[in-house]
Amino acid sequence: MGKKVDILVIGAGPAGIISAVTARKYYPKKQITVMKSIDKGVIPCGVPYMFASLTNPDDNKLGNAALEKNNVEVVVDEATKIDRRAKTVSTKGNQTFCYEKLVLATGSIPIIPRIKGVDKAGVYPIHKNMVYLKKVISEIGTAKNVLIVGGGFIGVELADEISKMNGPNVLLVEILPTLLPNSFDPEFSKIAEEALKSNGVNVLTGVGVEEILGEEKVDRVRLSDGREIAVDGIMLGVGGVPSTKLATEAGLDLGRGRGIWVDEYMRTIDSDIFAVGDCADKRDFYTHRSVPVMLASTATAEARIAGANLYRLKVVRENKGTIAIYSTYVDGRVLGSAGLTEKNARTEGFEIIAGNADCADKHPSALPGSSNIKLKLIFSKNCGIILGGQVAGGISCGELINLIGVAIQKRMSFVELETLQMATHPYLTSAPTVYPVVLAAQNAAAQMRSNADVEG
Repeated sequence: MGKKVDILVIGAGPAGIISAVTARKYYPKKQITVMKSIDKGVIPCGVPYMFASLTNPDDNKLGNAALEKNNVEVVVDEATKIDRRAKTVSTKGNQTFCYEKLVLATGSIPIIPRIKGVDKAGVYPIHKNMVYLKKVISEIGTAKNVLIVGGGFIGVELADEISKMNGPNVLLVEILPTLLPNSFDPEFSKIAEEALKSNGVNVLTGVGVEEILGEEKVDRVRLSDGREIAVDGIMLGVGGVPSTKLATEAGLDLGRGRGIWVDEYMRTIDSDIFAVGDCADKRDFYTHRSVPVMLASTATAEARIAGANLYRLKVVRENKGTIAIYSTYVDGRVLGSAGLTEKNARTEGFEIIAGNADCADKHPSALPGSSNIKLKLIFSKNCGIILGGQVAGGISCGELINLIGVAIQKRMSFVELETLQMATHPYLTSAPTVYPVVLAAQNAAAQMRSNADVEG
């Protein structure tokens, strides 16, 4: 028959943990079990910082404390089959679990690019496994020349961190013309590129890796422009794809983005099975097209929606769409992006106005530690509703992008933002007279008035 549990969560990353913890708050009498396929997991966003910033890689472990505190059982085993009719899950360890409600939080698997020689020793995908990553960190630390393939968030952060290891020379290759191309317009991408270069990273854009050369272990690569470069370690930072094998074999549908199809409450086509996090399909906040957003922040938001609504819609919580909201830290500089970039908005067919602002993050700017903030907001030209924003500057930008995310979620207009009420302090924020979000909204408003005068 198998072991009976009320709520079974498969996956113990951020999505799985928060699904279980939220379910405990809403359904305190239910038996909740989380199944994890590896004993020693890691905090996904902290993986790049295991190479240099963290003194000990073990400091990035993702433990069971939150689950144990909430009386959630943890089982280390790998789910291999879901029988939807019998409502059972079979495991690699020959266990069977009978569930009332099932949450799939199976995450993603790293993309392995189709490069000849990618299976050679010395080539490392990013697996969220502590034992594996500690081995990778040790071997990369002894390399002379390390190549990072991919200039997205993972690649940029890996390049920045590995350049601080006082050993390897670091080369970053991105096949598109700019770094972070899906999340930033070129003027912000340039800031990230300059930050990496200032830290000794050799950045090559507009070029790809054609072949990985060497006998059994990599010793050089051939680029798409014909150059051959000596390399003895390669990190693959090209992202991931939803882990859906368990779901598809159970007959669950996939969305157009190849993640598990879910409704607004994270329910699959089976009303007793939910999917959250990287494995679940994402739909854009504005267009509802599938988008490849894989973030712990998005995953935990979905997990809270699912965990609250497993048995009935006790609290009306809906997932109105995914706002692609990111932040990163490169050599002391923060870059954040939320919603649509100018390029993406135009590609989608929106008529837009872009408002810009540049100001110090402290007032007066002569205060110690002051840095410049560069901010850009994208608005609909006709109705003035915010569509997206980007920011670069000091540490405060990490929360400033969250303010922009709230503005997007609440569909605020430039009028609301230029009359924003905010707390300011000389050491903590820009001056109230030149608050960057307000300045950018005013800049957009001035352009709208100018356009109206011309059209009138």
